[in-house]
Amino acid sequence: MDLNLENVSLQEKAEMERNVFLTTLEQVKAWARSNSLWPMTFGLACCAIEMMGVGSSHYDLDRFGSFFRTSPRHSDVMIVSGTVTKKMAPVLRRLYDQMPEPKYVIAMGSCATAGGPYIKSYAVVKGVDQIVPVDVYIPGCPPNPAALIYGINKLQEKIRYEAKTGKRVTSR
Repeated sequence: MDLNLENVSLQEKAEMERNVFLTTLEQVKAWARSNSLWPMTFGLACCAIEMMGVGSSHYDLDRFGSFFRTSPRHSDVMIVSGTVTKKMAPVLRRLYDQMPEPKYVIAMGSCATAGGPYIKSYAVVKGVDQIVPVDVYIPGCPPNPAALIYGINKLQEKIRYEAKTGKRVTSR
């Protein structure tokens, strides 16, 4: 569709630039998806207390459109917070597989990202990325609630960037 703007005055052009925007359907879907993330609570250790703090009235994760869900079938983000043991790994994978597509994973804390202080233990997984693909890593032991909000904002940016460029961004 061609748009003839030859007979439009400068004032009308300025008005159009303020009120009309062009985008793609994929970018609108990514904007809606990134602003309505529903994380599943998967707290395993001390990082889970910090994750619970994000849902409190002081930090109010709801203002970002994120509402904690307890069912994997209602979630699109899994926040793994805490030490993942080898006994818990199959359960984590099963819950991840039950989540609908598109699904994202946030590894919260040094135990979830790399094993933490228990890295030399025979029973601890050396990072949740060995079980499920991780999109955002949040370092710290334990990271504070503001760090989790920052990680969720980074995931939102990643979702929008993937829609804009058409490329899947991997963190590996």
